[in-house]
Amino acid sequence: MPKMLLGAIAAAVAMFITGFIFYATPLYMIAHGSIDAVQSANIQAALARDLAQTGTYVIPDPGTAQGTVLYGKGPVAMVHYNLSGFPVSDMGAIVQGFIHELIVALILGFALLGISARVADFGSRARLVVLFSVAAAALIHLGEPIWMHVDWAHAIYVFIADTVMLAVGGLVIARWFLPAAAQPKV
Repeated sequence: MPKMLLGAIAAAVAMFITGFIFYATPLYMIAHGSIDAVQSANIQAALARDLAQTGTYVIPDPGTAQGTVLYGKGPVAMVHYNLSGFPVSDMGAIVQGFIHELIVALILGFALLGISARVADFGSRARLVVLFSVAAAALIHLGEPIWMHVDWAHAIYVFIADTVMLAVGGLVIARWFLPAAAQPKV
């Protein structure tokens, strides 16, 4: 148990560094469109005027007859809206993000520990980690362009980033923090 906790911490640090590269550097802007300052200010003012609380909004609302017609005509948007705003470099989010990654690493570590006796060699463990990382990120991110018709660029970017983060964390645990394979008796 202490070794797995240490492994989860090491994995979370590796995930945090990998996540920093993907999400806290200019690389992240590959996944986003951009608008000029005037357009940005106009849209921000419209959001502040028309949205009363933090939430995720589908615009137009397809839950009404009129909204369904407007939805079919376009344009449509899904807006993740925060009424209060927050600093770009939010220290609270950084701490909470690390805790989130630590919890994910613990779950991943205990899953790997549960199969470590049956999947004894690092190559097989690594293959499982990578394939499960791809599967999890694909389900989480690649469904949005299919079901919600959002752009593929953002979905593919976060799919790749999260696959790499999960795989890096899992590989750290699989390589250094699982019991060694039992040696056959001679």
